[in-house]
Amino acid sequence: MNAFLNWHALTWLGDSSLMMPMALAITAWLGWARRTRPVMWLWLLCVGTAGATVVAGKLAFMGWGLGIAAIDFTGFSGHTTLSTTLWPVALWLAVSSFAHRWRVAAAFAGWALGMAIGYSRLALDAHSVSEVVSGFLLGLSASGVFLWRQRSKPHPRLRLLPVLLTLVLPALVIQPGTRAPTHELIGRIAAWMAGNERPFVRADLHAGTRPARRAAG
Repeated sequence: MNAFLNWHALTWLGDSSLMMPMALAITAWLGWARRTRPVMWLWLLCVGTAGATVVAGKLAFMGWGLGIAAIDFTGFSGHTTLSTTLWPVALWLAVSSFAHRWRVAAAFAGWALGMAIGYSRLALDAHSVSEVVSGFLLGLSASGVFLWRQRSKPHPRLRLLPVLLTLVLPALVIQPGTRAPTHELIGRIAAWMAGNERPFVRADLHAGTRPARRAAG
């Protein structure tokens, strides 16, 4: 029982209820000063591409059943993708005024946390290995591109305490364990777009079944 609760606590660190405010906080810090606004646009491109890819994959499966049964793939793990995109950048920003080795260590700590959150999705039987691994690689690509680009230009140098307070604030306001209804919402949208009574689910992928069509009118 304790292990079950611990997996839920860990998986919450990648939930949209926490990740969306964090994404906004990072955007706000990068857009605060004129000299860092070009970096903000790069950040929005990276996080936006990762998020849009996850949503597109979920819509494709839930609406039209586009998955890969052989590897039990129904779409990228959103928790894994978001956490692997956001945590490395958030921790890197927190120590952005420190020496290079500290910034690198912070980024790797964020990727390690993203990997742990991905494993929690497996422990809770919420995703398959292929979905977690692909989500990790997608998030790694998004955060990796952003952080790699900081090598070729003067990177943002923010103060530790204000950044940490901004990043921690959502966790203080939002009750731990609060789950955003994004998965259910995407499912309803996908079913509506495809004209089905319900979204496709994993069992449909393996059984070759499909939802009934929604009655006209």
